[in-house]
Amino acid sequence: MTEYEVVDSLSQYTAAVDALRGGTGPVGVDAERASGFRYSQRAYLIQMFRRDAGVFLFDPPALGGELPALQDAVGDVPWILHAASQDLACLREVGLEPSTIFDTELGARLLGFPRVGLATIVEELLGIHLAKEHSAADWSTRPLPASWLTYAALDVELLVDLMEAEQKLLAEAGKQEIAAQEFAYELAREPKPARSEPWRRLSGVHSIRGLRNLAVARELWAARDELARSRDVAPGRLLPDASITAVARVVPSSKRDLAALKEFTGRASRTELDRWWDAVSRGRTTDDLPVLRSSGESIPPPRAWADRNPEASERLRAARAALAVQAEELRMPVENLLSPETLRRLAWSPPEPFDEETIADALREADARPWQVEATASVVAAAFVEAAQSPVEGPESAS
Repeated sequence: MTEYEVVDSLSQYTAAVDALRGGTGPVGVDAERASGFRYSQRAYLIQMFRRDAGVFLFDPPALGGELPALQDAVGDVPWILHAASQDLACLREVGLEPSTIFDTELGARLLGFPRVGLATIVEELLGIHLAKEHSAADWSTRPLPASWLTYAALDVELLVDLMEAEQKLLAEAGKQEIAAQEFAYELAREPKPARSEPWRRLSGVHSIRGLRNLAVARELWAARDELARSRDVAPGRLLPDASITAVARVVPSSKRDLAALKEFTGRASRTELDRWWDAVSRGRTTDDLPVLRSSGESIPPPRAWADRNPEASERLRAARAALAVQAEELRMPVENLLSPETLRRLAWSPPEPFDEETIADALREADARPWQVEATASVVAAAFVEAAQSPVEGPESAS
């Protein structure tokens, strides 16, 4: 039975901080959010484990605000996380910031494991079966059930052992420096800027035809987002994406028609009917119509390249094939060898001439890590040269 302490009062917080400060070695860290239930991505539980200290489950809503004493106790200690990019933002929200990290998911990717979920890697490397039945639970629930707390404690208690097992394998594979560069990059990476038109992420938006219809979808999305934010409820729990796109496709002419639309479902579809009708009305009458394609798309999807830029299409094909071979030799996923987005942008608008030095400079500008530049610059350059020497079949020659 895993032992843990729930920390939801000031006295417990002080004792837990002292215990963690007196522990030894790195600290395992995890966080549980309520994605799919709440609008915010705040942490509703933060788990920490350190040898000679134990497992502590911090309740941020109960403790309130930031946690400076905890940061002071473990901020300079290496942190171990699994899929750190998912947790760093909510940890930073309460003032918790590691100085160095070891990401066991990323480590598993670099080692070439085909599946990198925590339960899978723990069973593979430690021989321990880790149940994941509460991974999608509503962690804003209070009080938290004992079975959920045990699950949360196990998630973090095994991270130190898992890190040590991966460190050994990384050393045997000669990938310690690669991992160090990846972890440092992950920790320093800036969050993605907010999308200028987030409503375009609606599931099924591509089935909507007409600028007026798109305007209705945009206004409904905005109305839903405002309500979800005010209630701290996941937007889809109020009004599913499918409901918004169904309304936008037909654009009801009255509130009665809106209510009668059978695809218009969701827990707030009828209780907030006036709100939704107001949004539909704004979309039906606005002069601010959206454009068909988001202005943020700087390059088209690769499936359109053969017609629009056949030379780029051939460069991308050749480089993808060459990098796949390189990734197989290094025993890691090709997307970890080089970001697919970086490769697409490089193939669409490459620097000239196609030599290793020029490609290496372009990769550095795209934030490729030094090990990636060393491993891929010559491969990409050779692929681009090969593509330039191959006959390109455009729309006319193909016919």
